[in-house]
Amino acid sequence: MNEEVLKRLLTNIPKSLIDPTNIGAGVLPVVVGFILAAVIIELLTYLVLGKLFRSKYTIPYMLLMPAVIGLLFLVVYPMGFELYLAFTNMQLAEPYFRNPLFGPDQLYNNLVALFTQPVIREEFFFPLFFRTMLWTVLQVSVHIAAGLGLALLLNRDIRGRGIYRTILVIPWAVPNVVAVLAWRGEFHFQYGVFNNLLRLVNAAPIQWKDDAFWNIVAMNLTNWWLGIPFMMVTLLGGLQSIPHDYYEAAEIDGANAWGRFQNVTLPMLQPVLTPSMILGIIWTFNNFNVPFFINERSLATSDILVTALYRAAFQAPNRYGFAAAFAFVIFFILFLLSLIQFKVTGVGEQLGTKKKKTIVVKKPVVEPAAEVQA
Repeated sequence: MNEEVLKRLLTNIPKSLIDPTNIGAGVLPVVVGFILAAVIIELLTYLVLGKLFRSKYTIPYMLLMPAVIGLLFLVVYPMGFELYLAFTNMQLAEPYFRNPLFGPDQLYNNLVALFTQPVIREEFFFPLFFRTMLWTVLQVSVHIAAGLGLALLLNRDIRGRGIYRTILVIPWAVPNVVAVLAWRGEFHFQYGVFNNLLRLVNAAPIQWKDDAFWNIVAMNLTNWWLGIPFMMVTLLGGLQSIPHDYYEAAEIDGANAWGRFQNVTLPMLQPVLTPSMILGIIWTFNNFNVPFFINERSLATSDILVTALYRAAFQAPNRYGFAAAFAFVIFFILFLLSLIQFKVTGVGEQLGTKKKKTIVVKKPVVEPAAEVQA
């Protein structure tokens, strides 16, 4: 960041905002204001729906209003402001910080710069995109394979099953940033556990943080350790919901272990497996903590799209308009990937989002028997 620009920004900040003695005095009115606003909105909802329209859904709408307001302020407004930024050339350098240019031509310029110029240092968009896709495929495939394998083992009646479940869930239970920083310490060249183990077998230590290839390996190892427990817990719940009658029927029909897994377990597990896979793709594609913190040396060859987005926005030259357009490109990529996966896997039909054709079978009309005359 330019030192002159930083000094100019700091001098323009009111002292009351950076004075520690005034922090409490500034926060308390905001909190009280939010509480009063929530009470007023709830009263208005009750008066309009309950008294004016006599709606029977007054209480449900009153319960939903805090969540709706939270979504408006925490999701809708930030996305709207980010959309505005995408149509500007706002950056930290003056005069474009306080008075940025606005218009469709600025959005066009941001998109052209995104696809034709380096996003960060010498890294272009498409190498970052393909690296992100490779990262996502490696992560999600191992998460599903290892998670399903562990879930199948824990679904059996084995001694100490509860203890094993607890131990295997610990990586998922530990706060993500804490776990990632702990793993980063283990990749230290001199004191890390991995290099110490290599030294025990007279092998050369590895530059986990400085070498481009091994830094990618370190990122993958860390995220595998963090992501497998979630997939294991999710798939274990799906396995436990499969009735044992299906397995008994398949065994009676002569199906072996692989046949039962292929014809019973996988089809019955698909309603759980498909949404978990889609969530895994979205979370891994947007994973920021692992690539950012493990890449301690800020190697451009270890960045993925979201870390490159962060560096474009918050590292010199701090191109906020460019980063906003970049963020929407990532959003549309994820949206398209989700649509493709919904179409390929047919999860819409499983969740009942598509109407199935109903075949109506008409019963034959039976004529009443003629009365027999005596």
